[in-house]
Amino acid sequence: MDLSAELSEFLRSRRARLKPEDVGLPEFGRHRRVPGLRREELAQLAGVSVAYYTRLEQGNGRNVSMEVLDAIARALRLSDAERAHLTHLAKPTAKKKQHRAAITRPQQVRPGLQHLLDAMDGVPAFLIGRRGDILAWNRLARALMGDFAAMEPQERNMARMVFLGDHARDLYLDWECKATEVVSVLRLYAGCYPDDPALLALVGELSVKSEEFRSLWAAHTVTDKGHGTKRLRHPLVGEMTLAYESMKVAGGDPDLMLVTYQAEPGSASADALRLLAQWGVEEPADTLT
Repeated sequence: MDLSAELSEFLRSRRARLKPEDVGLPEFGRHRRVPGLRREELAQLAGVSVAYYTRLEQGNGRNVSMEVLDAIARALRLSDAERAHLTHLAKPTAKKKQHRAAITRPQQVRPGLQHLLDAMDGVPAFLIGRRGDILAWNRLARALMGDFAAMEPQERNMARMVFLGDHARDLYLDWECKATEVVSVLRLYAGCYPDDPALLALVGELSVKSEEFRSLWAAHTVTDKGHGTKRLRHPLVGEMTLAYESMKVAGGDPDLMLVTYQAEPGSASADALRLLAQWGVEEPADTLT
């Protein structure tokens, strides 16, 4: 993945989403030739010369200081995840280069982590790794999300399941939001590991097979997997609103996340989740997420 091109496209896309009135600038004239802020307007807000910002937006991040990146991030009103992404693109470090050597090795799930998942009996929980790979899960996650054990390892990937699977659109009532989230998290990972061959293969496959993925990938949206709610429609227990939490797992692997789902106590969703837990998963519902 070409970091210079990624830096250029990311900055252009973030500048295009801002209007002069969004940042307190007057808008002169009724017609603007470019969407969003002009380069000179952004440079003025960031306190850098137009020539300097132009070089950066053209993908030349060599020798740019963190102070300048912070100023540009503030001017563009970047989120924390977007600010981190900008730094990854503009200032790849030796540490990141060392990580690239490790990304070709399969991620391992310690037995203790699987035991933890299994102990979370009333909570759907799973471990997600690089590129959105589903690495381990518990009984209720399998009942809620699909029979991971019956899938080929390369198919246990959140992006493949959302864009290429048969059931994600039925399961997620807000499929478009889920799709945007999946692509945005994948974008953040791509900024950290642009030379990951498996990532390049995944993006290539999805770009060929899914027009929706191509469109979302081109938008350069970036976010980190955090917390929120999901509205689901399960074929056995009906609609549920579940809160999810994402937490990094300690132990030396920065790309391993624990994801859990839970329902509000006393709610209809809690009843549905409890019913699903009691249903048994000897033959889990044929759904994917």
